[in-house]
Amino acid sequence: MYIADLGVMKFLNSIDVHLDLLFTALWKHVFIVEIIRHRYNLNSNYEARQNIFTTLKEKLSRDRSKTEALQYLTDFEGKFWETTDKQVQEITTRLEEKIQVEAGGKIGFGGLGLNGGWIDGATHTTEERTAQVDRFQRIVNDTQITRLNKMIKVLDEEILDSSQNFTYIAVDDLDKDWVDERILNDLIRCLFKVVVDLKAVRNLKVVVALRTNIFEQLNFGSRTGGQEEKYRSFTQRMRWSRNDLEHLLTSRARSAALRHDLGELQSIRDLLPPVNTRGNALAFIIDRTLMRPRDAINYVNECFILAAGKERLTWESITKAEQAYSNNRLLALRDEWKPSYPGIDQVFHLFEQVEEVIRIDRFTTISEEVVLLPAIPQFTGATWMAELSSHIWSGGNISDWKSDYYPLIRLLFNIGFIGVLRRSSSTQIFAYDDPQFAERVSNLDDVSGFTVHPAFRAALDVQPKQQPRR
Repeated sequence: MYIADLGVMKFLNSIDVHLDLLFTALWKHVFIVEIIRHRYNLNSNYEARQNIFTTLKEKLSRDRSKTEALQYLTDFEGKFWETTDKQVQEITTRLEEKIQVEAGGKIGFGGLGLNGGWIDGATHTTEERTAQVDRFQRIVNDTQITRLNKMIKVLDEEILDSSQNFTYIAVDDLDKDWVDERILNDLIRCLFKVVVDLKAVRNLKVVVALRTNIFEQLNFGSRTGGQEEKYRSFTQRMRWSRNDLEHLLTSRARSAALRHDLGELQSIRDLLPPVNTRGNALAFIIDRTLMRPRDAINYVNECFILAAGKERLTWESITKAEQAYSNNRLLALRDEWKPSYPGIDQVFHLFEQVEEVIRIDRFTTISEEVVLLPAIPQFTGATWMAELSSHIWSGGNISDWKSDYYPLIRLLFNIGFIGVLRRSSSTQIFAYDDPQFAERVSNLDDVSGFTVHPAFRAALDVQPKQQPRR
């Protein structure tokens, strides 16, 4: 949040200066500082820290190619034990000072960042404005990048030079409110670039945990965004099996049992009703998840809330918990995807009281209502909806439900809201069963209908499939 609130950032954004190289420099600086602090335990006493830096600088002084890295260490030597926020402030303050010098002190960063009409279209020609912006762009582009790149080489050759010093860095919680949404995507995209650059350090492994929806909204296609394919090649989509979820629930149940002196549990199944004519309770719970740990944990927690202190769950508590769980999961799905698809909850609610098996003609009718949502003043997703329905409004010669509504089907399938029923196998599949299914429109030829995922059926009052009479 500190970066987004800086007057200099608002000013540079307002005149269309690209900040990617600055964000890249910030990430590299933070990584280098944390690696050096970890490697040499810089929380030690002052004398020990001085000895470490003296030894490092002596090593670098013997190699002319590392002069820039030596200068970097000299400049920041006294800052390495400060917090990450302080480190970021150090670099951004230096940038602000350079911008002020370039502008002759004519910029005030307290408000928007403009003062005295400087860079104002009314008093400057287009050529003058472009020249001024270019000067600021050069300052941003020169933010420690050369020194930082040299330091990456130093990390590899001097600091993490042995497999005994192999270091792992885990980056998590990027979906939390750690920075303003105005620059969130740019910062994360630049983080990926830095992670790729750090692959040059042989004894270092950086792992970034990122939710799929955030990765999908990163603008790799922008002028400075880089090649999306290059970054995707380094990603690994996490997939959980039923056994994985069972092991996770068992582990958490064992920990809870020990905390409350309930004895040792062998399995989460010990807390569930046995398999009987009503079915398998664990399968019932997992069927209502998107095969993600937080879903399974949330469902079991809702069950215990209704269990009224009992040590074992009953079918009654499991089925009663479904309503609250489903309501929360639908809200969570909305919150997960609304940054990319504002108003998507209004799409979800057009599926209220649908049948469990939605035939193609019924799905087409609902889809027609979906693409007309922009006509409602309260709908905030007109932009993305226009993109999804562009084929319908283009007046093309070919029009059928597959070509018209494929983009919408692809979206709802990929986020886990709907599944498809296949003719060839008489089964229903969801995105976690076949993540690539919706990537080819020809796959819809094998589709006989659709279904709302069981996680959301209670929230939307989906009508259960009628059982045949005997």
